[in-house]
Amino acid sequence: MTRGTTNINRLRRVDRWMAHEPAVVAALTGHARPLVIDLGYGARPDTAVEMAGRLRVVAPDLEMVGLEIDRDRIVEPRDGVRFALGGFELAGLRPTLVRAFNVLRQYDEGEVEAAWGQMRSALAPGGLIVEGTCDEIGRRCCWVLLDADGPRSLTFSWSPAHTGYPSELAERLPKVLIHHNVPGEPVHELLAAADRCWDMAAGFAPFGPRVRWRQALALLRESGVPVRVSRRPTRDNVLTVPWGAVRSLGSPDPS
Repeated sequence: MTRGTTNINRLRRVDRWMAHEPAVVAALTGHARPLVIDLGYGARPDTAVEMAGRLRVVAPDLEMVGLEIDRDRIVEPRDGVRFALGGFELAGLRPTLVRAFNVLRQYDEGEVEAAWGQMRSALAPGGLIVEGTCDEIGRRCCWVLLDADGPRSLTFSWSPAHTGYPSELAERLPKVLIHHNVPGEPVHELLAAADRCWDMAAGFAPFGPRVRWRQALALLRESGVPVRVSRRPTRDNVLTVPWGAVRSLGSPDPS
């Protein structure tokens, strides 16, 4: 059982990303009535309701279900979202999209693969999982995108006005990576490279942290890091890389 700490608008960054991420949009629009699950919504249903509202801009007919393992947190349906008892087995449902945020931080790293596998086995064809963590008010977030075969990418997203260096997001790494932020490991090298490029882009600071980050991201890509560069303006600073770029040394290749 999670602590249930829920703040209104806490998961806005991951919701914004999902609403524009091509793979997520394709999954949602590829079904006439996609089923979406918010796993572990916490003590209040606010973030599940917010998620439904943001994703219905993409898929107006989606069905939204919030799941909790604490029976006392189950509430009556509201704003087109229903709530039920369930955990990593996803209550026997076959969702197109699952958001599982701040539910694996209390687990041991060795338990992550089993939790991922249980959720992946329940996905509808072409379904996706977004599993990650964020701080208490959602200024810094990290998440993994998974499909039925395993993890596909890692994304960092943060408030430009409240973060100095990209490496400050290290404390919000998903459980599968947080203990690997040490020299020699790919995720540590990625964050160190992002910090270097941020410093190199200091000349763009007068134009604001978003413009400076776009320049840093371009430099990161030029240095050989396989980052994805968005073509649309974003209010968040975002860094997305393929899973292979951060997969821990010695861990099996999920593909």
